[in-house]
This record gives sequence, structure tokens and C-alpha cells, in this order.
Amino acid sequence: MRLLTNRPEFYNDLCEEIRLFLPREEIVLSDEAGEGSLSVMLYAEGVFRAECVFEENGCVHYHTHTSPLRNENDMIEKRYAKRCMKACVFRAMRKAFPEKLIPWGSLTGIRPTRLLRELAENEGREEALRLMRDEFDVEEGKIALADEINSIQLPIIRSARENEIGVYVGIPFCRTRCLYCSFASQLRTKKTDMAAYLAALHRDIELGSRMVKDMGLSPRSFYMGGGTPTILTAEELDALLEKIRSCYDTCGREFTVEAGRPDTITEEKLRVLKTHGVTRVSVNPQTMCDATLRLVGRDHTSEDVIRCYEQVKSLGFDSINMDLIAGLPNETEPDFAHSLEVIERLDPDCLTVHTLAIKRASRLHEHMEEYTLPSVESVQRMVDMGYDTAARMGMKPYYMYRQKYMAGNLENVGYSRPGSVCIYNIDMMEDGMSILAHGAGAMTKRVWAKGSRIERVPNNKDIATYIERVEETNGERCRLFTQE
Repeated sequence: MRLLTNRPEFYNDLCEEIRLFLPREEIVLSDEAGEGSLSVMLYAEGVFRAECVFEENGCVHYHTHTSPLRNENDMIEKRYAKRCMKACVFRAMRKAFPEKLIPWGSLTGIRPTRLLRELAENEGREEALRLMRDEFDVEEGKIALADEINSIQLPIIRSARENEIGVYVGIPFCRTRCLYCSFASQLRTKKTDMAAYLAALHRDIELGSRMVKDMGLSPRSFYMGGGTPTILTAEELDALLEKIRSCYDTCGREFTVEAGRPDTITEEKLRVLKTHGVTRVSVNPQTMCDATLRLVGRDHTSEDVIRCYEQVKSLGFDSINMDLIAGLPNETEPDFAHSLEVIERLDPDCLTVHTLAIKRASRLHEHMEEYTLPSVESVQRMVDMGYDTAARMGMKPYYMYRQKYMAGNLENVGYSRPGSVCIYNIDMMEDGMSILAHGAGAMTKRVWAKGSRIERVPNNKDIATYIERVEETNGERCRLFTQE
């Protein structure tokens, strides 16, 4: 498709809007209109006014959209100009594809809850809800979901102190690579030089914790993710957790470890986690259907998940989370209902329901023609089943985020019983505070007051480069945290 616009700086944002309706479309900037083109222009004439023309299959779909002219500064001008253009593109394309299910309307960012919260702070709650419906075309059910999540998050966000940060530790290694995975993680084999990675990670933690202490900061939460952290041996986990404890002196209010896959979990490893103050563990089956587990490359069975969960529960961790994915290849609604039934019997404290995202770097994206994916309507019903199951278990939705290339432009939602929420998830997803990240591929971000400004320093995804640049990257994040 050819894209014509007088605001080419919004190219990526406009492409995301188009791909809500044409997810696989290749889009190029052009100055030629006609068949197979979309033209969107923005004018500032007392108000922002966008005009969009979409031409396809001999039909012309036109829409014009106006919104308030806000230009107090460059950042606000850019934000409102972009919103006006995206809404215009969305409505023009919806005329061309009225049958498409687009529950989040023109929103393509990953944090609808943050947008709703900011609108409520500036305009009041009722006006914020109206804007979500009338300006962004979000369906009522999704607005209600975001509003419910905000009501749970708000006291946790407000409880953060100015000198607190979150700390992330990344273990980018797995036993096998899942069909849908796009993370920059590696397989751990007998030839993997894990000692070199862990030595660099230990040094990374030493340097980062020194900066934290020098600046008078204090960790509010720790999160160890991956990859699969429990790919480490019990001895490696013990040494790493001892390094974290000795360098930071505190585990904050919570310490989460993604135990993840049951084929990497042993009672010895779990006891190591417990000894070092880990409070929250995730056991992530993704599905409880053995045929699907084999299909997506998970080297375990649903019975292994149950055995692992019971081991974790017997050791008395404060909170256990389990993850499922709606929309996996070849899965039906009864398959997903079965997974939810098993989870409900196990009775964890938290449940996260993800929607399958088909990332370009995944094997699934490369071999799409080999698999049968459920329809958008079916995935939406699976997501609804997750909400209903969580409600029966006494859980409420407490955080949400969205990704590119998700089935049906839907969402990932974390549910929790009262008192079992993951603080790190809220702080991270809502940009509630700065995050100091250790490990290859991890992202450090500094959040200024009330999210007015956010800047990031990435750790290199390549393991060898990460190891070589530990000292250099630490210098970059020190400069990030000391600038005005």
C-alpha cells in the first residue's frame, strides 16, 4: 500500500493503524494517490483537522476528523496531532472493513490503562470514559476493563516513594525455543559458556547496586525473568541470588522469579529461591493440552505442570502465578476451557491470560501456512472465559498490556486475589517508576516525575557483546540517572 501524508514523522504510527485492518500489509511512503493508496493530511486551523482517503478495489472511503488544537509545547502538539490523524485513518478504514472486530478502536499503544488514568487526572473520570468511547472508538467492555484495573492500580502507584526503583535480572536462556517466541534468548546446551555470562551478570549487579546506593535509591521490587531463570542449576541460582542479596541488602517489598517451565524446576532449586527471600513464583504452562504443548515446542506435559505447581505450593511462597495463552495454533475454545478448568482446580493466587502475538522473529510467523489459528471472534471468547474464570476464583484484573501483531488487537491481562498483585508488573507496565535492568537484552529506563519524561538504556541482546560492554553500559546508565 502507498501512504501519502504531510506528517511523515508519524509514518510508523499510521502504519500501525492501517495494520489493525490489514495486518500483513507492506506500506511505503509515496506521493502518488489512486488504487491501493491511503492519503491522510493534517491541518491546524483553530482546530486539528485530518482528512483521510483510502482507495481499494475500485472503492473510495473518505473521512474527516477534528479535535482540539493543543500546542502548549512541542510534545503536546505532537501527541494531539497524532491522535487526530490516527482516529481519522481508523474511521476511514472501518468504513472499508465494517466486519472487522477492533475492540480497542484506534488505540495501538501498549498501555490503555495509562491513557485512561492520564485523561481522568486531566479531565475527570466521566469525561475520560467518554473520550475513550467517542474519540478513540474503544468498545464499552474494554473501557470497563481498563477502568476496573485503574481502580486497583491507583493506590499501589500512589504508594511508591520518590527514591524507589524496580530491579530486573534477565536470564536469556531456555531449554527449547517455543514456536511463538521472538525473544532474544538462546538455548542452553552442554556447550553453553554459562560461567562467562553469569560472571558478567554478577559484575553488572555489583556496578548497578553501587550506583543505586550512591544515589540514595532503594529497590521496591525485584523481578527475575528470561528466557527461563530456572534453566540455571541450583548452585548457579544460589550464587546469583546471594550476589543480589549481598549487593542490594534488601529484596524490597517482593521478589518474583519466573520459574516458568516445569522441565527446568526441581525441589532443590525451589528451596534455593525460598532461602534467598523469593516471595513470588510464576509457573507458566501456557496451555494444559498436551498436543498443543508438543506442537509449540514445550518439552513437558500438563502432568509435569501439575507436579511442579504442587511442589511450589508445598514450600509456602507468598504468591503463585500461572500463565495461559489464548489463540494458540490448532487450539479450540473447548481446549482453552479445559486449560482454565485445570488452573481453577489448582487454585493459584494469580492468573495471567495472554493473547497470542505473532511476532516477525518467531518460527510461527515464518511458517504460518502450516498451522490453523482460531478466528478473532473465537480468541475474544477465550479471553472472556479467562475473565470469568478469574472472577470465580476471587481474582480481579490488576494489570494489562498490549503488543503488536496480537490476535484481534486484544490484550494481555493479569488477574490476582487481593494482596497478591505483582507490584513490579504495575510499576513496569504503567511507567510508575524507574527500572534498573541487569542482563543481556534487558532495558533500563528512567522515569521522571509523573511520567513527564522517560529515557532508556538497553543492554546488548548479543551475549558476547553484553559481556564485553558491561562496564561501558553501566557508564551509560549512570549518566542517565544523574542527568537533570
